[in-house]
Amino acid sequence: MVATMYDASLDAFRANNWYFNILQSYYARLNWSSRISQTVNSNELNNISVDYHSLPSRQYDALNYFGLGFYNNNYYYRGSKGYDGDDISLAASESSGVLADEMPAGQAKSAAAPRMMANREESEKKAEDKDSKNSPVTTMSGESRNVVGGVSKENDNRAKSNDLSAVKARSNFNETAFFFPQLQTNDKGEVEIKFTVPESLTKWKVMGFAHTKDLKYGQFEKEVITQKELMVQPNAPRFFREGDNITFISKVSNLSDKDLTGNAELKLYDALTDKEISASMIEAMHGNFPTIGFREFTVKKGLSTSIEWNLHIPEGYSAIKYKVVAKANNFTDGEETAVPVLTNRMLVTESMPMPIRSNQTKEFNFTKFTNQNNNSTTLKNHSYTLEFTANPAWYAVQALPYLMEYPYECAEQTFARYYANSLATYVVNSKPKIKAIFDAWKTSSPDAFLSNLEKNHELKALVLEETPWVLQSKSESENKKRVGLLFDLNKMSNEQIQAFKKLKKKQSSNGGFVWFDGGPDDWYITQHIVTGFSHLDKLGVIKARENGEVWSMITQAVEYCDNRMREEYEWIKKYNPKYKTENHLSYMAIQYLYMRSNFQDINLDKRHKEHFDYYKKQEQTYWLQNSRYMQGMIALSLHRYKDATLPKDILKSLKENSINSEEMGMYWKENYGYSWYEAPIEMQALMIEAFDEINNDTKSVDDLKTWLVKSKQTQHWGTTRSTTDAVYALLLKGTDWLATEPNVEITVGDIKLDLKNDKSLNAEPGTGYFKKVWNASDIKPATMGKIKVEKKDVGVSYGAMYWQYFEQLDKITPHETPLKLKKQLFLQKNTASGIVIEPITETTKLKLGDKIKVRIELRVDRDMSYVHMKDMRASGFEPTNVMSGYKYQDGLGYYESTRDAATNFFFSYLNKGTYVFEYPLVVNHYGDFSNGITTIQCMYSPEFTSHSEGIRVKVGK
Repeated sequence: MVATMYDASLDAFRANNWYFNILQSYYARLNWSSRISQTVNSNELNNISVDYHSLPSRQYDALNYFGLGFYNNNYYYRGSKGYDGDDISLAASESSGVLADEMPAGQAKSAAAPRMMANREESEKKAEDKDSKNSPVTTMSGESRNVVGGVSKENDNRAKSNDLSAVKARSNFNETAFFFPQLQTNDKGEVEIKFTVPESLTKWKVMGFAHTKDLKYGQFEKEVITQKELMVQPNAPRFFREGDNITFISKVSNLSDKDLTGNAELKLYDALTDKEISASMIEAMHGNFPTIGFREFTVKKGLSTSIEWNLHIPEGYSAIKYKVVAKANNFTDGEETAVPVLTNRMLVTESMPMPIRSNQTKEFNFTKFTNQNNNSTTLKNHSYTLEFTANPAWYAVQALPYLMEYPYECAEQTFARYYANSLATYVVNSKPKIKAIFDAWKTSSPDAFLSNLEKNHELKALVLEETPWVLQSKSESENKKRVGLLFDLNKMSNEQIQAFKKLKKKQSSNGGFVWFDGGPDDWYITQHIVTGFSHLDKLGVIKARENGEVWSMITQAVEYCDNRMREEYEWIKKYNPKYKTENHLSYMAIQYLYMRSNFQDINLDKRHKEHFDYYKKQEQTYWLQNSRYMQGMIALSLHRYKDATLPKDILKSLKENSINSEEMGMYWKENYGYSWYEAPIEMQALMIEAFDEINNDTKSVDDLKTWLVKSKQTQHWGTTRSTTDAVYALLLKGTDWLATEPNVEITVGDIKLDLKNDKSLNAEPGTGYFKKVWNASDIKPATMGKIKVEKKDVGVSYGAMYWQYFEQLDKITPHETPLKLKKQLFLQKNTASGIVIEPITETTKLKLGDKIKVRIELRVDRDMSYVHMKDMRASGFEPTNVMSGYKYQDGLGYYESTRDAATNFFFSYLNKGTYVFEYPLVVNHYGDFSNGITTIQCMYSPEFTSHSEGIRVKVGK
């Protein structure tokens, strides 16, 4: 037998039913027809006259009720239906926080947030007593045991009734109560299901299925409702934003048979430390309130009322936990959960590389850090980090958590998660001493490290997406614990399996991968993923040819690329008669041959041989007319196809045209752009592969790695694509994980760090990796910008200083960019002539339930690929379009994804032109809010970015 119970509102997204039909059914259909007889029609009776008689009728006066038509005493208006059958336009106004002082408790809506408030609308019958949360019973009364008839004793002390400290708040809002895939019967043949109900006040769907050994089977579906006589139902926003003012509203419902008078209290805590911060956030009210968040209420039986608190959101908190409790007579209820706090500023990272060679002493001056952005008055320091290692391969390991936790779900980033978890699993399994380090980090009080932020998956996901620096822990010891937890073998194995399943779903039937679900197959992304699999195979992380699922995926993708390349070749033949003597070597053709050279054992169909030989000849003829990046790819593919001379000539040319310096290493001065074939990190990583594989040139590889390490941005290389390539390049050579730690002395300002002798610095034995973080309160710009490094042994050590600070958007100088954005908000109104929209200005008075139209105007002055546009929104607004999906508009295809704090648009290809995007919002809270900005950026060339101006909105009563 199997059984499960989950929140019934989930069926609004996708209905869940257990279909089980093992009985085969066979149908036979026999038809007989004959055309021997014919049909004869006669019109003889058609003209017979018929007399019609009219009957008397009566007309009554009708009431014209403003155009509304009545039928059977009902009136109708147009509208779409929501999950519970209520009209969405009506639910929006009710759920937006317009809570009357008293309304029927069974009918009132408490909030518009689809993810939470739908759970609360179903609360109409029995309630679970949360004091009995360990009981297997699903529904219980919320009445205390020592109360008779639900009425408190008249002689109860009033001070005691005002004491809310003992009221237990509900905090477990899991959407699944249980899933038991195997249940056993007792000696009577009965199946007992024991479980703890989550603390949501909602309707649950219970499903069960059982069968006997001889395949007799049965199943059932039931509904269970959990609620209490006194219910507290806060209408919390999805997030807070620093500097906002917001009215926090909670509904209190009375389902008892008595009128109730009681007290309620709101307390606020720093979610990471559990320190109470109510006094600094809640606006004080005049009256007989013993604490700042204390309120009194009266609610009649069967009705509900609302309680309000005015909040100001301060700076400096990553997440805020609210706790609302209420007590009336001996009925109690409460709710607590954490809400992320988003900054209204931008995090900027500045870096200074510090490579040093054998027996040297060097001084570095971090002038940008010392100048503090020209002594900006709005700058706020976040962290100052020193990183040093004798083995750059350790940087690759440090970058894996970035790939594991990146929030978006396109095929390339899904593969990056698979890549990172596969690589991490390999490192942990194959290097016992590295595994021992991670285990030591992980077992160092992991429960203490797992703060409320880490335990709450939804909260963590939003914080990671909007403020990723929050998960860079406040101390290095906590950061090590976090990395250790990410490198847990069970966790990595599960993440690897999940990522592969998602990647498999993104492979079309023709073998190509789509960038985002619902979009067309993407040739470049497919070749990138296949190349990534070849890198894992070459490193020994996976054995692609021995894994049936992986090999099937690769084979289908390679055949897809063969077909695309053939189609391009046939098009060239058709429209270019002199194609054999002309240069038609495209970037896709070069990437194709490089990708194909990794899987020469996959059979090349006869129909593909002509185009394959043509492009190979094109590479040998026109390699010099391509960029350095493409020249490196050409050299590798020709080398693998047994060309003995040209690849070495190409590398010789590349080396002659490179720039070499002791500080920067070996690199090229190229005109880097916004396309995949103009990416500097990916180019440098490929050069490491080329000089290693073709020439086995260890010195050049070390010099190339110096520049690559120098380009690292704290934990990664700017994008998921460049990070996966950089990780591969760093692990390709120099993977001696047991390298000797650097014998160096470092002085930062007046602070001397002796890595060799100072055990408190915790330089990792056997890895050569050291990291020191100074938080904002410890940073001294006047002195700490000067760093002295003394190396006392042979070899090369790699180090860097990273300075991270917050700055207001108008103080950050943007790069020149071909992308231009304009964002406007409009108020949508219903008039006699139809729906009209008016621009929202400083004088516009918004109210709860108003419909907002967001309009974004995007201008692009050239064709671009793989672009991400992100539109932030105010915490007082709620999206009505919550389903993500692929869309088409004016010939443009894009993927639209609605998240808690923003709406995202992903364009695989953006033609030159002007585009306008619109989507609706509903006003859901009172307050003064920052609506954030709209940003747009090339996902794989992040330096090409632009943003709109910030907008503030006010919602009054």
